Amino acid sequence: MRKNSLYVFSKRFVDISVSLFALIMLSPLFLIVTCFYLFGLNRGPVFYKQTRIGEYGKPFKIYKFRSMVVGAEERLYENPVLYKKFVDNGYKLPIGEDPRITRFGAFIRKTSIDEMPQFLNILIGDMTVIGPRPIVPSELHEYETVERINKLLSVRPGAMGLWQGSGRSNIQYPQRADIELQYIDNQSQWFDFVVLFKNFVAICTARGAQ
Repeated sequence: MRKNSLYVFSKRFVDISVSLFALIMLSPLFLIVTCFYLFGLNRGPVFYKQTRIGEYGKPFKIYKFRSMVVGAEERLYENPVLYKKFVDNGYKLPIGEDPRITRFGAFIRKTSIDEMPQFLNILIGDMTVIGPRPIVPSELHEYETVERINKLLSVRPGAMGLWQGSGRSNIQYPQRADIELQYIDNQSQWFDFVVLFKNFVAICTARGAQ
C-alpha cells in the first residue's frame, strides 16, 4: 500500500508534539501512580513491558502501568485452563475472573490510566497516536491470510484505534481484525479525528474496558 508522504510526515509531527505535551502534563499523575507501587500487592515495578509486533513486523516493548501482581505472565502460561480462557476471550481475561489483577490494577484499567505510559512508545517511534492496536506475536494468526497480516504490519500500531473506539473487549476476533484493517483501508487525517473522537467516548463511558 502506497503511503501519502505528507500524511506520514504530519502524522509523525503530531505524534511527537502530542506525546511530549502529554508526558509533561501527565507527570504529576505518573508520580501519584508510582506511589501506589510501594506497598501491598502492588509493590514492585511500576511499568509492565511486553513484546508486541510493530510496523513491518519489528518487535518492540510496549509500556503500561503494571495492573497485575509480579510474575503474572508466567502464571498465565503455567495454567492451561486460564490460558485457554485468555485466548477464547480475545487475549484478555474479564477483570472479575482474572486472579492476577490487583484492586488498584482494576481501577487503572477501567479508567485507561494504565495505557498512559504508551506516550513513551509514541515519542520513541514504535507507536503512533491513532492506528491499529499493537498485538502480541501469537495473535497474528487471527488475521488468517498473509495478505491481511502484511496489511496490518504495513502501518505503525497506535495507542488508540478503530477497534478500541468501537467497543474494545466487547468485540472479539475475527470481527476485531476486520475493524483494524478497515482503518488501514480508510486512513487519512480526517479519519484519524473520527477514530480519536470514538476513543474519547469509549474512555469516558468505560465501554469495553478490561
